[in-house]
Amino acid sequence: MAAKVRPQLKSLFSPDADPIDQFMPDGPFGILVMAMIGPADSLGEESFDFMLCTPDWFASHMKSDIVEGRHYLFVKDFNYAQLKSFVEDYCVKCSANSWPEVAEKLARLGKWEFEDYAEYKPPPAAW
Repeated sequence: MAAKVRPQLKSLFSPDADPIDQFMPDGPFGILVMAMIGPADSLGEESFDFMLCTPDWFASHMKSDIVEGRHYLFVKDFNYAQLKSFVEDYCVKCSANSWPEVAEKLARLGKWEFEDYAEYKPPPAAW
């Protein structure tokens, strides 16, 4: 029986708050966070992206009365250590038999960079 694939958080990055570990918001906020995660026993990582925001920020950015909440993570305040620990703990719960199975579980937290990916197939040759 093959060993389980264990995902590991390699790094957290935010194009909205760089460096993310020094982010110090002074009120409601919403930032894109890219969790770079890969197999624990090898090199490589893939991006799982989510909006990290306060409920007040989310409410102020709603464009309609009903909004889906997929790929949003809500916090009362920003605390880098707590965020990192949360994502690391989430990874522990996502072990599976293959990387695609792991990625499917991780994609519940953040949008997987290969979500909905389809291999390119060239069009048939013209006559």
